[in-house]
Amino acid sequence: MKKLFFGALMLGLMTACNTDNVSNQNEAPADEPTVSAAIAQRGCASEEIRQEALKNNAELRQRFTDLEINTENFAKGVKFGKVLADGTVEIPVVVNVIYKTTAENVTDARIAEQIAVLNADYSGTNSDASKIPSEFASVSSGDTKVKFRLVNTIRKSTSKTSWSTNDDMKKASKGGIDATNPTNYLNIWVVGKMTSQGRTILGYATFPESAGLWNDGVVIGAPYFGKTGASAPFNLGRTATHEVGHYLNLRHIWGDTNCGNDLVSDTPTQTTANYGKPTYPLYNTCSGVQRSVMFMNYMDYVDDGAMFMFSAGQKTRMQSVVATTGARAGLRVY
Repeated sequence: MKKLFFGALMLGLMTACNTDNVSNQNEAPADEPTVSAAIAQRGCASEEIRQEALKNNAELRQRFTDLEINTENFAKGVKFGKVLADGTVEIPVVVNVIYKTTAENVTDARIAEQIAVLNADYSGTNSDASKIPSEFASVSSGDTKVKFRLVNTIRKSTSKTSWSTNDDMKKASKGGIDATNPTNYLNIWVVGKMTSQGRTILGYATFPESAGLWNDGVVIGAPYFGKTGASAPFNLGRTATHEVGHYLNLRHIWGDTNCGNDLVSDTPTQTTANYGKPTYPLYNTCSGVQRSVMFMNYMDYVDDGAMFMFSAGQKTRMQSVVATTGARAGLRVY
């Protein structure tokens, strides 16, 4: 409808000067101009001048068209809250649920619960943020200016009892669900049991270099999605927080090698992943320097209840990805 209206508008602009045959009873005849000491009504010739210019200039008509398209796209972004007043980018989320059992068919309430966890963790308003040690409080990200908004849930039953990390859940031809426009939406697939090389996999994600590709998005095992009914100790929704971190270009905090580099300067170098619920301070020695590691970072491997922060450096990396020039700039507009 809008496109038809826009086309009609353009046609009107081209022909308005030649088709206005309706007389106005208040208009004076052309040979009798009205002169008044006081002008009772505002007059403006801008539109008439514009119509004439557009009629005679093809380049100007193209610029007009581009202008209106850009304006419409911006209006859509405002309407759907893609970039909020404070500069926060609100990412639209599509949750694709592929289930065999009732337990795997996670409820709408549980999906809403997971979105709420993401919003709390990425805004720094999570209730356990108060546990951040004073040593790391100065480099805590606070609000990352990234929010999440559920826009659709798609469900599909399956006979499969287990999935792997080969992306079959992202292919309708393999019994999965094709991604919804991955350039402009964060797709999250929720599946049942997921394994790789005999190991149980909680989730996995694509990095920003995959932005817009058919398989772009995050996969979470149903037992680790949301909170209510999820499996302890991964029942606080932090698996999604961790995997979305990868989606926004965060690496594991240990750099996936002994004393590796996660490309973030304010996360202490650590020897390897941490598990369970460590006690602070937890000292590691890398390059001859001993200090406590930031095991409570969402990008470590600790239990859900032991992770509760991003760093300022990680915030910068995420912001760079969703910026207008970033790899995931498409998340800002429909």
